[in-house]
Amino acid sequence: MNITLEQAQKVVAAAISKSKELKVLMDITVVDAGTNLVAFARMDGAWLGSIDISAKKARTARYFNMPTGEIGKLSQPGEALFGIEHSNGGLISFPGGVLIKNSKGDIIGAIGVSGDSVDNDHTVAQAGADAL
Repeated sequence: MNITLEQAQKVVAAAISKSKELKVLMDITVVDAGTNLVAFARMDGAWLGSIDISAKKARTARYFNMPTGEIGKLSQPGEALFGIEHSNGGLISFPGGVLIKNSKGDIIGAIGVSGDSVDNDHTVAQAGADAL
């Protein structure tokens, strides 16, 4: 199962709404279950460098079926996934990427958000994912 364009747009809208609430500017990427781009939004004035980061966060979350912040914990020196960020053409191993699931709990995609603190990135990404 994959996220539809309509669902992805709803996810992006919720993420933008949360961004505005937090008064932050974000780049927001939604990918389907195969990590293909479905929707993207760059809020006016959001960092250009965060475009790529948001996409990598979304793909990273889906590649390993966990939030990017969890991958970050597992990729620290001495941990099981140390160095994983160098795989798959470059991963992002800090918060801001989360899975998107349907009402049955099936993974249908992922969202990646970048543009502010990693805590705010995660909060906005989670708000987007929770829209479904």
